[in-house]
Amino acid sequence: MSEHPTGDALPEYAERVLDVAELIPPGRVMTYGDVAEWLEEGGPRQVGRAMALYGSAVPWWRVVRSDGRLLPGHELRALDHYRAESTPLREAPANAEGHLPRLDMRRARWDGVTGGPAEAAGGGGGAHT
Repeated sequence: MSEHPTGDALPEYAERVLDVAELIPPGRVMTYGDVAEWLEEGGPRQVGRAMALYGSAVPWWRVVRSDGRLLPGHELRALDHYRAESTPLREAPANAEGHLPRLDMRRARWDGVTGGPAEAAGGGGGAHT
């Protein structure tokens, strides 16, 4: 088991969630449900809880809500990351509160295989089928 920055041991499920978050390529995202499906365990709420409690040490902005809305309370920090990584965004409608863009889920969503770390390293595919 890994250690959290506080020195506490991570629960096994949280460690697995964080491992998936680290696999997501820059400029791409997975939903909480996608991560649970990839792990074949838990659901979106369990993934969200693990990310909320332990996700600060990984690219947390790459694990997102399925509707593409930015994480409440962290919108501007996440937006900085998305812009730096060229993550596809959709402009907010004029009547949207805060006028913040949303993620373009059709273009930004990662399938867990294509364009991932193994492919970038010449492995030709991801670790999950």
